[in-house]
Amino acid sequence: MASLSDGLPTLPAYVFELNSLLSANPVNLKRVGEVIRTDPSLTAQVIRLCNSAFVGLRHKVGSIEHAVILLGTERLRTLVLTCSLLEYVGHRIASEDIQSFWQHCFLTATLSERLARGIGYPQPEQAYLAGLLHDIGALPLLLADFPEPSDAERVDFGGWCESVASERERFGTDHCEVGRWIGVSWNFSPALLEVMVCHHNPPEATHDPLLVGIVAAADQFCIVRGAVLGAALPELCGSITNANDQILRACLPGLSPEDAGKLGEMLETDFLHLVQLMEFGAAGVFGGGIPKNPFREFEAQT
Repeated sequence: MASLSDGLPTLPAYVFELNSLLSANPVNLKRVGEVIRTDPSLTAQVIRLCNSAFVGLRHKVGSIEHAVILLGTERLRTLVLTCSLLEYVGHRIASEDIQSFWQHCFLTATLSERLARGIGYPQPEQAYLAGLLHDIGALPLLLADFPEPSDAERVDFGGWCESVASERERFGTDHCEVGRWIGVSWNFSPALLEVMVCHHNPPEATHDPLLVGIVAAADQFCIVRGAVLGAALPELCGSITNANDQILRACLPGLSPEDAGKLGEMLETDFLHLVQLMEFGAAGVFGGGIPKNPFREFEAQT
């Protein structure tokens, strides 16, 4: 927590410069391009993401400046932070654990967007972004269980990843609070911050309770099916109708029983389809343990 309070100093310096540049109005696209090009991996990620997210473009995007315009500053800022955190953590934690973390985040993000569209939420892309980032605070907790970077063994989670209460008992904090610290350090929007803090307790949300409820429902949907940190992909099984209805109506109190039933069936179908694609390695997104593009490439290609 002391490290986080100093602004995540373990991340590359360009992360903080980009954060400042992308927060400015207007954005200095020339300088943003110059900074991104200092990291070949980040450059490839930005171009790759843009070309996969905007598959309908007549010509491939080859310019960083063009990619920045198409992606938007909020998504690009998130991409920069996510790639940097993932690269740092990936050198210190077993790839299987990172893979399970991103599998859960990816599934939550995708189901959040589908649910947002299903209920008419006006910003489904925001729901995807929030779902992708909701558990980002778990990464420093994973690091806390790996005192030495050379430790090659997987984490013995001991159940702490299953509840915020267990996290508090083990670490003196939880991933929601750590996520808030990261979000504040990175100057995330109030809506994203609220999702990080309140996705395990949606009634506490005040800024955008509907967005929090959407992500909370998608998160619980994945947890009930075993798509959690430290676990392999869940085995395909039949619908859990009662659980679906309970999760949706608890997180989104305004839903009628009929609407909850329809949305639950939709999410069930999407979840099973996504797990099947992930198991068979469709699009290669989870090859090697770490998704090359945690935003859109998988969904765009499938």
